[in-house]
Amino acid sequence: MRGTRLDTARIRAARRVIDPVFLDTPLYRCEALEPVLGCRVSIKLETANPVRSFKARGTEVVASRLAKGGAAAVVCASAGNLGQALAWSGRVRGLDVTVVASRFATVAKLDRIRALGARLELVDGDHEMARERAAAIARRDGIRLVEDSLDIETCEGAATIGLELVGTAPSFDTVLIALGGGALATGVGHVVKALAPGVEVICVQPLGAPAMTRSWRERRVVVTDSADTIADGVAGRCPVPAVLDDLLLVADDAVLVREESIMAGMRMLLHHAGLVVEPSAALGIAAVIEDRDRFAGRHVVTVVCGSNVDVDAYHRWVGAAAHGS
Repeated sequence: MRGTRLDTARIRAARRVIDPVFLDTPLYRCEALEPVLGCRVSIKLETANPVRSFKARGTEVVASRLAKGGAAAVVCASAGNLGQALAWSGRVRGLDVTVVASRFATVAKLDRIRALGARLELVDGDHEMARERAAAIARRDGIRLVEDSLDIETCEGAATIGLELVGTAPSFDTVLIALGGGALATGVGHVVKALAPGVEVICVQPLGAPAMTRSWRERRVVVTDSADTIADGVAGRCPVPAVLDDLLLVADDAVLVREESIMAGMRMLLHHAGLVVEPSAALGIAAVIEDRDRFAGRHVVTVVCGSNVDVDAYHRWVGAAAHGS
């Protein structure tokens, strides 16, 4: 796919440095979902690994290069999943990992970051404040700042999911991808458009955190004042210009979905697929729920991207979806 920052040869090379435990994740047709959604549905399951999200595909590439170059430490800002992944990848390679997060982040994610041996610093604000603090630590200590989506390794690591999708000689015609900072969407989108250009790439974002979708629609960076969604993994407010440029080249559409649809999607994945997922991972299902006519007769693949969720909140959300559907 010409024009993006990503390179298909580098993406293939990334597979060779990613721990196999994160590769070749399940991809399967989920027929139990199809009667309730009105289309053929396949799931790419990125939760069956030690950090329960796709993020380690990128942090494995980052940490591998840092360790090879003799680095001793690294810092990132995270809503939770990137921090867990970097902690895991860094620990394996002897890196000192610091993660900055909002103290309002999901407790289960924060606990897991600590358990994986990273130093965790909390800020009294949102993810954008955490990003600013992580950058300040990197400057102070002279260490690498890992910026999700901006750093090409995070995108090309995520893009290995795309290689696995198109490597199955797919019969699917649409891929639904959660959209936050953009690493997953631009990574998978790059590979799909390069190797299976007939497949439609649709990005999905919560209505309460629309910054990247609005930016995609207006073809310019749109910064929002706030982000209000249960899907904390995609709740950014300040799109990265270079990532938007890539997204404009690989995404066929970007759609916004309501919180009720996200919860209903989580409930469907539990009841019909036996999957406990975090809200971001249900965005693809939510998109089908909100526009069944668009997807009728299609075969869609949705990337189920994470399952790090607070149990009490999960029960509230799934219960709310049950009462509302």
